[in-house]
Amino acid sequence: MKTNAAPRMTAALANREFRALWLAEVQSLIGDQLTIVALAILVYDRTGSALLSAVVYSLTFLPALAGGLGLSQLADRYPRRTVLVVSSLIQGVLIAIMAIPGTPLALLCGLVVLARLVNAPGNAAQNALTREVFTDDDLYLKSQDIRGISTNTAMLLGLAGGGLLVSQVGASWALALDAATFLLSAAVVRFSVSRRAAASDGNGSWFGAVKQVFGNRHLRVLVWFSWLVGLAVVPEGLAAPLAAEMGVGKQAVGWLLAADPLGFVIGAFLLSRFVSAEQRRKLLGVLAALPMVALIAFALQPGLIPALLLLAAAGAAGAYLITVSATFITWVPNELRGGAGGVYRTGLRVAQGVGAGLGGLAADRLGSATSAIALAGVVGLLLAVLVALSWGHINGSSPEPLLS
Repeated sequence: MKTNAAPRMTAALANREFRALWLAEVQSLIGDQLTIVALAILVYDRTGSALLSAVVYSLTFLPALAGGLGLSQLADRYPRRTVLVVSSLIQGVLIAIMAIPGTPLALLCGLVVLARLVNAPGNAAQNALTREVFTDDDLYLKSQDIRGISTNTAMLLGLAGGGLLVSQVGASWALALDAATFLLSAAVVRFSVSRRAAASDGNGSWFGAVKQVFGNRHLRVLVWFSWLVGLAVVPEGLAAPLAAEMGVGKQAVGWLLAADPLGFVIGAFLLSRFVSAEQRRKLLGVLAALPMVALIAFALQPGLIPALLLLAAAGAAGAYLITVSATFITWVPNELRGGAGGVYRTGLRVAQGVGAGLGGLAADRLGSATSAIALAGVVGLLLAVLVALSWGHINGSSPEPLLS
Protein backbone atom coordinates (compact mmCIF):
# COMPACT_ATOMS: atom_id res chain seq x y z
CA MET A 1 0.00 0.00 0.00
CA LYS A 2 1.25 3.48 -0.83
CA THR A 3 0.15 6.97 0.07
CA ASN A 4 0.44 10.14 -1.98
CA ALA A 5 1.95 12.25 0.80
CA ALA A 6 5.54 11.42 1.62
CA PRO A 7 5.81 10.73 5.37
CA ARG A 8 8.60 12.04 7.58
CA MET A 9 10.84 9.80 9.66
CA THR A 10 9.05 10.95 12.81
CA ALA A 11 5.86 9.37 11.47
CA ALA A 12 7.49 5.95 11.69
CA LEU A 13 8.51 6.59 15.30
CA ALA A 14 4.88 7.29 16.14
CA ASN A 15 4.24 3.56 15.77
CA ARG A 16 4.53 1.91 19.20
CA GLU A 17 5.62 -1.48 17.90
CA PHE A 18 8.32 -0.01 15.70
CA ARG A 19 9.64 2.11 18.58
CA ALA A 20 10.03 -1.03 20.66
CA LEU A 21 11.79 -2.96 17.89
CA TRP A 22 14.02 0.01 17.12
CA LEU A 23 15.04 0.71 20.70
CA ALA A 24 15.71 -2.97 21.34
CA GLU A 25 17.92 -3.17 18.26
CA VAL A 26 19.93 -0.01 18.94
CA GLN A 27 20.78 -0.67 22.56
CA SER A 28 21.76 -4.29 21.93
CA LEU A 29 23.87 -3.19 18.94
CA ILE A 30 25.82 -0.82 21.18
CA GLY A 31 26.31 -3.73 23.56
CA ASP A 32 27.58 -5.87 20.68
CA GLN A 33 30.27 -3.32 19.89
CA LEU A 34 31.35 -3.48 23.53
CA THR A 35 31.61 -7.26 23.23
CA ILE A 36 33.78 -7.02 20.11
CA VAL A 37 36.18 -4.66 21.87
CA ALA A 38 36.08 -6.59 25.16
CA LEU A 39 36.83 -9.94 23.51
CA ALA A 40 39.76 -8.49 21.56
CA ILE A 41 41.26 -7.04 24.74
CA LEU A 42 40.46 -10.06 26.90
CA VAL A 43 41.99 -12.63 24.53
CA TYR A 44 45.08 -10.53 23.85
CA ASP A 45 45.65 -9.88 27.57
CA ARG A 46 45.43 -13.60 28.32
CA THR A 47 47.48 -14.95 25.43
CA GLY A 48 49.57 -12.08 24.11
CA SER A 49 48.76 -13.44 20.64
CA ALA A 50 47.53 -11.05 17.97
CA LEU A 51 46.55 -14.09 15.86
CA LEU A 52 44.26 -15.55 18.53
CA SER A 53 42.74 -12.14 19.14
CA ALA A 54 41.98 -11.85 15.42
CA VAL A 55 40.57 -15.40 15.30
CA VAL A 56 38.13 -14.71 18.14
CA TYR A 57 37.15 -11.45 16.42
CA SER A 58 36.38 -13.37 13.22
CA LEU A 59 34.17 -15.73 15.21
CA THR A 60 31.81 -12.80 15.84
CA PHE A 61 31.06 -12.77 12.08
CA LEU A 62 31.61 -16.19 10.50
CA PRO A 63 28.78 -18.15 12.20
CA ALA A 64 26.29 -15.65 10.83
CA LEU A 65 26.95 -17.05 7.37
CA ALA A 66 25.60 -20.51 8.15
CA GLY A 67 22.89 -19.14 10.38
CA GLY A 68 21.78 -16.63 7.77
CA LEU A 69 21.21 -19.31 5.14
CA GLY A 70 19.54 -21.91 7.35
CA LEU A 71 18.41 -20.76 10.78
CA SER A 72 16.86 -17.54 9.48
CA GLN A 73 13.92 -19.59 8.22
CA LEU A 74 12.85 -20.13 11.83
CA ALA A 75 11.49 -16.58 11.55
CA ASP A 76 8.98 -17.89 8.99
CA ARG A 77 8.14 -21.18 10.70
CA TYR A 78 7.39 -19.77 14.16
CA PRO A 79 5.78 -16.56 15.48
CA ARG A 80 8.36 -13.85 14.88
CA ARG A 81 7.93 -12.09 18.20
CA THR A 82 8.63 -15.38 19.94
CA VAL A 83 11.69 -16.05 17.78
CA LEU A 84 13.09 -12.59 18.51
CA VAL A 85 12.46 -12.80 22.26
CA VAL A 86 13.90 -16.31 22.61
CA SER A 87 16.91 -15.37 20.49
CA SER A 88 17.62 -12.34 22.68
CA LEU A 89 17.24 -14.36 25.90
CA ILE A 90 19.59 -17.12 24.74
CA GLN A 91 22.20 -14.60 23.56
CA GLY A 92 21.94 -12.79 26.89
CA VAL A 93 22.57 -16.02 28.80
CA LEU A 94 25.48 -17.07 26.58
CA ILE A 95 27.19 -13.69 26.89
CA ALA A 96 26.58 -13.66 30.64
CA ILE A 97 28.53 -16.94 30.87
CA MET A 98 31.28 -15.34 28.80
CA ALA A 99 31.41 -12.53 31.35
CA ILE A 100 32.37 -14.92 34.19
CA PRO A 101 36.04 -14.18 35.02
CA GLY A 102 38.39 -17.00 34.11
CA THR A 103 36.14 -18.62 31.49
CA PRO A 104 38.43 -20.99 29.52
CA LEU A 105 39.41 -19.66 26.11
CA ALA A 106 38.05 -22.72 24.25
CA LEU A 107 34.68 -22.32 25.99
CA LEU A 108 34.74 -18.60 25.23
CA CYS A 109 35.18 -19.31 21.51
CA GLY A 110 32.37 -21.86 21.56
CA LEU A 111 30.04 -19.40 23.28
CA VAL A 112 30.85 -16.74 20.68
CA VAL A 113 29.92 -19.14 17.88
CA LEU A 114 26.67 -20.17 19.56
CA ALA A 115 25.67 -16.58 20.30
CA ARG A 116 26.15 -15.57 16.67
CA LEU A 117 24.26 -18.60 15.39
CA VAL A 118 21.34 -17.78 17.66
CA ASN A 119 21.44 -14.18 16.43
CA ALA A 120 20.59 -15.24 12.84
CA PRO A 121 16.90 -16.15 13.36
CA GLY A 122 16.46 -13.21 15.73
CA ASN A 123 17.82 -10.81 13.14
CA ALA A 124 15.56 -12.32 10.48
CA ALA A 125 12.55 -12.00 12.78
CA GLN A 126 13.44 -8.37 13.53
CA ASN A 127 13.52 -7.44 9.84
CA ALA A 128 10.39 -9.36 8.89
CA LEU A 129 8.45 -8.03 11.89
CA THR A 130 9.28 -4.44 10.99
CA ARG A 131 7.81 -4.98 7.53
CA GLU A 132 4.67 -6.48 9.10
CA VAL A 133 4.26 -3.50 11.41
CA PHE A 134 3.84 -1.09 8.48
CA THR A 135 1.23 -1.52 5.77
CA ASP A 136 2.36 1.65 3.98
CA ASP A 137 5.43 1.13 1.75
CA ASP A 138 6.76 4.67 2.06
CA LEU A 139 6.34 4.71 5.82
CA TYR A 140 8.20 1.41 6.00
CA LEU A 141 11.05 2.92 3.97
CA LYS A 142 11.23 5.81 6.47
CA SER A 143 11.51 3.27 9.29
CA GLN A 144 14.47 1.72 7.50
CA ASP A 145 16.06 5.16 7.18
CA ILE A 146 15.80 5.50 10.94
CA ARG A 147 17.35 2.07 11.42
CA GLY A 148 20.17 2.83 9.01
CA ILE A 149 21.00 6.12 10.72
CA SER A 150 20.71 4.80 14.26
CA THR A 151 22.60 1.53 13.70
CA ASN A 152 25.55 3.29 12.08
CA THR A 153 25.54 5.89 14.85
CA ALA A 154 25.37 3.15 17.48
CA MET A 155 28.30 1.36 15.88
CA LEU A 156 30.34 4.56 15.89
CA LEU A 157 29.52 5.25 19.53
CA GLY A 158 30.05 1.66 20.59
CA LEU A 159 33.41 1.29 18.88
CA ALA A 160 34.59 4.78 19.84
CA GLY A 161 33.65 4.43 23.50
CA GLY A 162 34.15 0.68 23.80
CA GLY A 163 37.88 0.78 24.38
CA LEU A 164 37.55 3.51 27.01
CA LEU A 165 34.75 1.72 28.85
CA VAL A 166 36.53 -1.65 28.83
CA SER A 167 39.68 -0.02 30.14
CA GLN A 168 37.69 1.54 32.98
CA VAL A 169 35.43 -1.32 34.09
CA GLY A 170 37.19 -4.39 32.64
CA ALA A 171 36.23 -6.86 29.93
CA SER A 172 34.02 -9.01 32.19
CA TRP A 173 31.82 -6.08 33.21
CA ALA A 174 31.58 -4.92 29.60
CA LEU A 175 30.38 -8.40 28.59
CA ALA A 176 27.91 -8.39 31.46
CA LEU A 177 26.57 -5.06 30.21
CA ASP A 178 26.06 -6.54 26.75
CA ALA A 179 24.21 -9.51 28.29
CA ALA A 180 21.92 -7.05 30.08
CA THR A 181 21.11 -5.28 26.81
CA PHE A 182 19.83 -8.55 25.31
CA LEU A 183 17.67 -9.28 28.33
CA LEU A 184 16.26 -5.77 28.19
CA SER A 185 15.60 -6.15 24.45
CA ALA A 186 13.66 -9.36 25.09
CA ALA A 187 11.49 -7.63 27.69
CA VAL A 188 10.80 -4.59 25.50
CA VAL A 189 9.76 -6.70 22.51
CA ARG A 190 7.70 -9.14 24.59
CA PHE A 191 5.55 -6.44 26.19
CA SER A 192 5.39 -3.85 23.40
CA VAL A 193 5.02 -5.88 20.18
CA SER A 194 1.83 -7.71 19.32
CA ARG A 195 1.93 -11.47 18.87
CA ARG A 196 1.32 -12.64 15.32
CA ALA A 197 0.86 -16.16 14.02
CA ALA A 198 3.68 -17.91 12.18
CA ALA A 199 3.96 -16.60 8.62
CA SER A 200 4.29 -20.03 6.95
CA ASP A 201 3.34 -23.64 7.55
CA GLY A 202 7.00 -24.70 7.75
CA ASN A 203 6.88 -27.11 4.83
CA GLY A 204 9.63 -25.42 2.80
CA SER A 205 13.17 -26.81 2.64
CA TRP A 206 15.78 -25.31 4.97
CA PHE A 207 17.90 -23.82 2.21
CA GLY A 208 15.09 -23.33 -0.30
CA ALA A 209 15.31 -19.54 0.12
CA VAL A 210 18.58 -19.53 -1.85
CA LYS A 211 16.82 -20.99 -4.88
CA GLN A 212 13.85 -18.67 -4.42
CA VAL A 213 15.96 -15.51 -4.30
CA PHE A 214 18.39 -16.26 -7.11
CA GLY A 215 15.67 -17.73 -9.30
CA ASN A 216 13.84 -14.38 -9.24
CA ARG A 217 15.18 -11.68 -11.57
CA HIS A 218 13.89 -8.75 -9.52
CA LEU A 219 15.39 -9.98 -6.26
CA ARG A 220 18.59 -11.07 -7.98
CA VAL A 221 19.32 -7.53 -9.22
CA LEU A 222 18.74 -6.12 -5.74
CA VAL A 223 21.18 -8.66 -4.34
CA TRP A 224 23.74 -7.56 -6.94
CA PHE A 225 23.29 -3.97 -5.78
CA SER A 226 24.07 -5.05 -2.23
CA TRP A 227 27.17 -6.98 -3.32
CA LEU A 228 28.70 -3.81 -4.75
CA VAL A 229 29.28 -2.77 -1.14
CA GLY A 230 31.99 -5.43 -1.05
CA LEU A 231 34.18 -3.16 -3.17
CA ALA A 232 33.09 0.03 -1.42
CA VAL A 233 34.45 -1.28 1.92
CA VAL A 234 37.97 -1.89 0.57
CA PRO A 235 39.27 1.36 2.18
CA GLU A 236 38.11 0.15 5.61
CA GLY A 237 40.20 -2.99 5.31
CA LEU A 238 43.19 -0.88 4.25
CA ALA A 239 42.80 1.88 6.86
CA ALA A 240 46.07 1.11 8.66
CA PRO A 241 48.33 0.84 5.56
CA LEU A 242 46.54 3.84 4.05
CA ALA A 243 47.36 5.97 7.09
CA ALA A 244 50.98 4.79 6.97
CA GLU A 245 51.20 5.57 3.26
CA MET A 246 49.91 9.09 3.91
CA GLY A 247 52.49 9.57 6.63
CA VAL A 248 49.92 10.42 9.30
CA GLY A 249 49.72 9.12 12.87
CA LYS A 250 48.04 5.94 14.01
CA GLN A 251 45.14 7.96 15.41
CA ALA A 252 44.17 8.67 11.78
CA VAL A 253 43.21 4.99 11.37
CA GLY A 254 40.16 5.57 13.55
CA TRP A 255 39.22 8.66 11.55
CA LEU A 256 39.51 6.76 8.27
CA LEU A 257 37.30 3.99 9.65
CA ALA A 258 34.72 6.46 10.96
CA ALA A 259 34.43 8.53 7.76
CA ASP A 260 32.30 6.04 5.81
CA PRO A 261 29.65 5.32 8.49
CA LEU A 262 29.48 9.03 9.33
CA GLY A 263 28.87 9.79 5.67
CA PHE A 264 26.27 7.02 5.57
CA VAL A 265 24.33 8.68 8.40
CA ILE A 266 24.39 12.03 6.59
CA GLY A 267 23.41 10.47 3.27
CA ALA A 268 20.55 8.48 4.80
CA PHE A 269 19.16 11.64 6.40
CA LEU A 270 19.40 13.69 3.19
CA LEU A 271 17.80 10.98 1.05
CA SER A 272 15.01 10.47 3.55
CA ARG A 273 14.37 14.18 3.95
CA PHE A 274 14.58 15.41 0.37
CA VAL A 275 14.13 12.49 -2.05
CA SER A 276 10.88 10.58 -2.49
CA ALA A 277 10.77 6.80 -2.37
CA GLU A 278 10.00 6.61 -6.09
CA GLN A 279 12.93 8.88 -6.97
CA ARG A 280 15.26 6.91 -4.73
CA ARG A 281 14.42 3.73 -6.60
CA LYS A 282 15.00 5.48 -9.94
CA LEU A 283 18.37 6.77 -8.73
CA LEU A 284 19.67 3.45 -7.44
CA GLY A 285 22.01 2.93 -10.39
CA VAL A 286 23.54 6.41 -10.09
CA LEU A 287 23.89 6.21 -6.31
CA ALA A 288 25.53 2.78 -6.53
CA ALA A 289 28.14 4.17 -8.95
CA LEU A 290 29.03 7.30 -6.95
CA PRO A 291 30.98 5.50 -4.17
CA MET A 292 33.12 3.88 -6.86
CA VAL A 293 33.89 7.27 -8.40
CA ALA A 294 35.06 8.45 -4.97
CA LEU A 295 37.38 5.44 -4.71
CA ILE A 296 38.82 6.06 -8.18
CA ALA A 297 39.83 9.54 -6.97
CA PHE A 298 42.36 7.87 -4.65
CA ALA A 299 44.52 7.45 -7.76
CA LEU A 300 45.39 11.13 -7.17
CA GLN A 301 47.14 10.17 -3.89
CA PRO A 302 45.00 12.42 -1.67
CA GLY A 303 46.15 13.68 1.71
CA LEU A 304 44.31 12.90 4.93
CA ILE A 305 41.61 15.58 4.75
CA PRO A 306 40.71 14.97 1.07
CA ALA A 307 40.73 11.21 1.76
CA LEU A 308 38.32 11.66 4.68
CA LEU A 309 36.04 13.77 2.50
CA LEU A 310 36.11 11.18 -0.28
CA LEU A 311 35.30 8.35 2.12
CA ALA A 312 32.49 10.36 3.69
CA ALA A 313 31.07 11.08 0.23
CA ALA A 314 31.27 7.39 -0.64
CA GLY A 315 29.46 6.55 2.58
CA ALA A 316 26.76 9.15 1.91
CA ALA A 317 26.03 7.74 -1.56
CA GLY A 318 26.21 4.24 -0.06
CA ALA A 319 23.02 5.00 1.87
CA TYR A 320 21.28 3.75 -1.29
CA LEU A 321 21.58 0.35 0.39
CA ILE A 322 18.64 1.24 2.66
CA THR A 323 16.39 1.56 -0.39
CA VAL A 324 17.75 -1.71 -1.80
CA SER A 325 17.10 -3.71 1.37
CA ALA A 326 13.67 -2.15 1.97
CA THR A 327 12.61 -2.88 -1.61
CA PHE A 328 13.91 -6.44 -1.32
CA ILE A 329 11.90 -7.16 1.83
CA THR A 330 8.81 -5.49 0.38
CA TRP A 331 8.95 -7.61 -2.79
CA VAL A 332 9.27 -10.87 -0.85
CA PRO A 333 5.97 -12.44 0.31
CA ASN A 334 5.51 -12.27 4.07
CA GLU A 335 5.70 -16.04 4.54
CA LEU A 336 9.20 -16.11 2.98
CA ARG A 337 10.74 -12.95 4.43
CA GLY A 338 12.73 -14.64 7.17
CA GLY A 339 14.59 -17.06 4.91
CA ALA A 340 14.95 -14.69 1.95
CA GLY A 341 16.16 -11.90 4.22
CA GLY A 342 18.75 -14.28 5.65
CA VAL A 343 20.06 -14.99 2.14
CA TYR A 344 20.27 -11.26 1.43
CA ARG A 345 22.17 -10.42 4.63
CA THR A 346 24.48 -13.40 4.25
CA GLY A 347 25.40 -12.38 0.72
CA LEU A 348 26.05 -8.83 1.88
CA ARG A 349 28.32 -10.01 4.67
CA VAL A 350 30.23 -12.41 2.41
CA ALA A 351 30.69 -9.67 -0.19
CA GLN A 352 32.15 -7.36 2.45
CA GLY A 353 34.54 -10.00 3.72
CA VAL A 354 35.67 -11.07 0.26
CA GLY A 355 36.03 -7.46 -0.88
CA ALA A 356 38.19 -6.53 2.09
CA GLY A 357 40.36 -9.61 1.51
CA LEU A 358 40.81 -8.92 -2.19
CA GLY A 359 41.63 -5.30 -1.40
CA GLY A 360 44.39 -6.42 0.94
CA LEU A 361 45.73 -8.80 -1.70
CA ALA A 362 45.73 -6.04 -4.33
CA ALA A 363 47.51 -3.63 -1.98
CA ASP A 364 50.16 -6.26 -1.31
CA ARG A 365 50.70 -6.95 -5.01
CA LEU A 366 50.64 -3.29 -6.06
CA GLY A 367 52.64 -2.09 -3.08
CA SER A 368 50.19 0.76 -2.50
CA ALA A 369 46.94 1.06 -0.55
CA THR A 370 45.76 4.06 -2.57
CA SER A 371 46.34 2.18 -5.85
CA ALA A 372 44.38 -0.80 -4.55
CA ILE A 373 41.49 1.47 -3.52
CA ALA A 374 41.48 3.17 -6.94
CA LEU A 375 41.51 -0.25 -8.64
CA ALA A 376 38.54 -1.35 -6.53
CA GLY A 377 36.76 1.80 -7.68
CA VAL A 378 37.39 1.05 -11.35
CA VAL A 379 36.16 -2.54 -11.06
CA GLY A 380 33.23 -1.42 -8.93
CA LEU A 381 32.19 1.27 -11.41
CA LEU A 382 32.13 -1.22 -14.28
CA LEU A 383 30.01 -3.64 -12.25
CA ALA A 384 27.75 -0.82 -11.04
CA VAL A 385 27.01 0.17 -14.64
CA LEU A 386 26.06 -3.41 -15.51
CA VAL A 387 23.79 -3.73 -12.47
CA ALA A 388 22.25 -0.31 -13.20
CA LEU A 389 21.40 -1.42 -16.73
CA SER A 390 19.72 -4.55 -15.37
CA TRP A 391 17.83 -2.40 -12.87
CA GLY A 392 16.65 -0.10 -15.66
CA HIS A 393 14.98 -3.05 -17.37
CA ILE A 394 12.98 -4.15 -14.34
CA ASN A 395 12.36 -0.97 -12.32
CA GLY A 396 8.69 -0.09 -12.48
CA SER A 397 7.60 -3.59 -13.47
CA SER A 398 5.76 -5.89 -11.11
CA PRO A 399 8.03 -8.28 -9.19
CA GLU A 400 8.03 -11.85 -10.44
CA PRO A 401 6.43 -14.44 -8.14
CA LEU A 402 8.96 -16.46 -6.16
CA LEU A 403 9.63 -20.07 -7.10
CA SER A 404 7.77 -22.59 -5.01
